[in-house]
Amino acid sequence: MENGQNRLRKAQEDVDEVKVIMLDNLNKADERSAKLGELEDRADELRQKGEAFSKTSAKVKQKKRWENNKLKVIMAAVIAGVVILIIVIIIMYTIPGSETATSSSKIAETPLPETENESG
Repeated sequence: MENGQNRLRKAQEDVDEVKVIMLDNLNKADERSAKLGELEDRADELRQKGEAFSKTSAKVKQKKRWENNKLKVIMAAVIAGVVILIIVIIIMYTIPGSETATSSSKIAETPLPETENESG
């Protein structure tokens, strides 16, 4: 009979040991579940921040593109103005009917006053 009680006691100890292990496993599973929940929350927050960053960077990119285009238009206008000014100046000096060309030709056509040696 003592042999049966020893076996029963041994079986009870094994059951208690398995019970402790199972409770430990359940506690660990609960901890993992809580950690996974926190990780999901952080991942959602990170995703939201990433979307906000993406929108902001798209706005900044568009703003910089417009600034760059505006600068190009201003530079083109300045260059076109300088080219037009040069063309106008060249035309003024090369067309015979213009004021500057007429005034230079008048100066060249003005006779010199006679000197005393030539009249005598």
